[in-house]
Amino acid sequence: MKSKEELFVPSVERKTLSKQVLDRFVELLSSGQWKPGDKLPSEMELVEMLDVSRPVLREAMSALETLGVINRKTRSGTFLNEKIGNQPFSVMLALATENLPAIIEARMALELGLVTIAAEKITEEQLKQLKATIDAITQCTDNNYGEIDKQFHRLIALSANNPVVEGMIDSLLIAHDKMDRRIKIRERELTVEFHTKIYEALAKHDPFEAFTHMYGHLSYVRKKLLQQD
Repeated sequence: MKSKEELFVPSVERKTLSKQVLDRFVELLSSGQWKPGDKLPSEMELVEMLDVSRPVLREAMSALETLGVINRKTRSGTFLNEKIGNQPFSVMLALATENLPAIIEARMALELGLVTIAAEKITEEQLKQLKATIDAITQCTDNNYGEIDKQFHRLIALSANNPVVEGMIDSLLIAHDKMDRRIKIRERELTVEFHTKIYEALAKHDPFEAFTHMYGHLSYVRKKLLQQD
């Protein structure tokens, strides 16, 4: 890890300070100046580097810890987690509280890529688990199937079975939760129809068909959410 003197860190302007501290962390990670597993400078050094107060820094650090970017170890210091390849993206996604179109597009970018990989790699056991979620939604009588729906999409992401994009699943689920909370009326039969088409494409190991049906599903949800907003 580079010393404090070697790091290039633009100073933080006096507005939306905690968010800007998070932005600086993203820049340092993206530029390679900080790497997964690195020990961070002390609190005092970070305060000087970022030109912010301790309360602002602590607020940002708490957010980073919640998002799994950093890990504080008693008597050892604060470290960047080993698996944070996508965490700067998760940070930005978590902060995008009001920009619904951007959140939806972020989810589409993630999931459309993952479903094509999943089509090539998904196992019979994973297909069985996927079918079970469709059956559970079909049998849901109160339309309260948000968590089951999320499990369907999580299983697809996991079946991509790629350690490099593994961290993208957290970002996908953040986007899913943000969208799910906006849904006012659930359409169970339509959800089952979309999920079944995606499942059948995955069972045939057809990436193009899986992409097409996932796009149709997410595109419908996007239109629905933006219209009701």
